[in-house]
Amino acid sequence: MAGSEAVEPHFGWDPSPRQGWVAPRIAAELPGLGLAWVEVDGRPAKSPEPVRRRLRQLSDRFYGAQAIRLRELPIPWAYRVFFRQIGLDPDRSPVPVERLAVERLHDGGFRSRGLPRDALTIAIVETGVALRAFDADRLEGDLCIRESAPGESLPGRPGELAHGTLMIADDAGPVALLFGAAAEGYAIEPASRRFAIVATQVNGVPQIAVEEALWIAAATAAS
Repeated sequence: MAGSEAVEPHFGWDPSPRQGWVAPRIAAELPGLGLAWVEVDGRPAKSPEPVRRRLRQLSDRFYGAQAIRLRELPIPWAYRVFFRQIGLDPDRSPVPVERLAVERLHDGGFRSRGLPRDALTIAIVETGVALRAFDADRLEGDLCIRESAPGESLPGRPGELAHGTLMIADDAGPVALLFGAAAEGYAIEPASRRFAIVATQVNGVPQIAVEEALWIAAATAAS
């Protein structure tokens, strides 16, 4: 991965992604599904000028015709296929990079929304890989992708989850729905001091793209 050898310890993050596990039945049904993450020291803040400048440069490169052609590219297409496999309509619930493309066209550019959100935007647009961030200090143990258990609910959300709902979880319980809402207390808040930047890999998304996306997002969030 280009540039990873230049990362210094004072950057506040380990460039080697941690690998989550996938429940065996899900792995058998959805081969290629995976989870990886890095943890970054940082706090929510206004993005520095180099990050805002990079967003402007991406906006200039990412215009209407390119946005329309997105779904034809291998990585966005892989997420579209996966969404259909799990019952999501990617035309109604766009995959992450397509959702950002719609926002860019609506807003006339990629608007700066501060760190770490801008870091995720840059990495997703550059690579197409699905990323999200959690408060790393709230996580317990390793992350995984599993199905909800009978009677299980997403903290902060009313009602029980339908049995078999796909979720990201840690050793303590549900963290977020897979490609959906986060559990209460796990989102980045003003008091957060460490970010867990998480990539969800699906069949057709190469490992090198996942590593590049995590590297870009972590290096930008730590800037």
